[in-house]
Amino acid sequence: MKKNKINMYATNLFPNQKKSSFIKLSALILGSVLSHSALAVDVDAGDYTALPAGTNLAMVYYQDASRDELYSGGNKVAGDYSLASDVGILRGIHFMELGGYIVDPQFLLPFGTLDAGKDIAALGEESGVGDLILAATVWLVNKPEDNTYFGITPFIYLPTGTYDNKEGLNLGENRYKFALQAGYITNLTDDISLDLLADVMIYGENDEFGAAKTTMKQEASFQLQAFLRYKMNPSWDFRVGLSQTFGGETEVNGTKMDDAAEIAKVSVGTAYFISPSIQLLATFGRDLAVENGFSEDNRLNLRVLKVF
Repeated sequence: MKKNKINMYATNLFPNQKKSSFIKLSALILGSVLSHSALAVDVDAGDYTALPAGTNLAMVYYQDASRDELYSGGNKVAGDYSLASDVGILRGIHFMELGGYIVDPQFLLPFGTLDAGKDIAALGEESGVGDLILAATVWLVNKPEDNTYFGITPFIYLPTGTYDNKEGLNLGENRYKFALQAGYITNLTDDISLDLLADVMIYGENDEFGAAKTTMKQEASFQLQAFLRYKMNPSWDFRVGLSQTFGGETEVNGTKMDDAAEIAKVSVGTAYFISPSIQLLATFGRDLAVENGFSEDNRLNLRVLKVF
């Protein structure tokens, strides 16, 4: 019989320590597997631009991230760690008018590979599909003539992704999640625009956490995001963003893990329409400060967008 990866990892890393230490570290790793996407709703600058009813968007994302430092309570955890992720996302959006407002029902489907190395190599490499996400923005302010928009988006995360409690790494989370996000875009000058976003995420329970199938609960988490975009010409922009995530402490089998997130990160990138209907986007980001969990030292995001 295949040896359980979680038990093997606990034995290797904590041969003389209490099981509670391993549980806490497992919670830290689980909360960091997809890092910020597990705690908040990351967006790209310009995502809250309302398009005319009848417009459709098809998007493919590729995200490559590496992590080699793990933190607990703001202190670096001793050891030599490596956790890499290669994740793709398929996304479809349809813009329509409903009750006089522009609304965009959409779906997002993640898939990819997670790969642990060095001191946590026993967790191995896992591939699969992430949890299906359903969403729809409602624009309460829609002034394309001024490039001014304000929208509210509910997100529902369905536990449809690949999950095995015997594995240390999973793309699925085996729980429902709900997020509510508000986004605002406006021009500061003719060439510079500002994006401001805030969201809250609420978590359902994972009742098959770890080999013992304990219950993991999580408090709500929050995120603030801001972007500046400089328009070099009508088809090409340069962008820079800052993000702050906090909250989201987990509880495993009734024990609080004291692992609330405080993550600050920065990103820079560019977007270019190579034709009137196709846009290419690339951003690079990294964490500036992490209280609990893995710190991302590199994250590359690529996106192809097709308008039809």
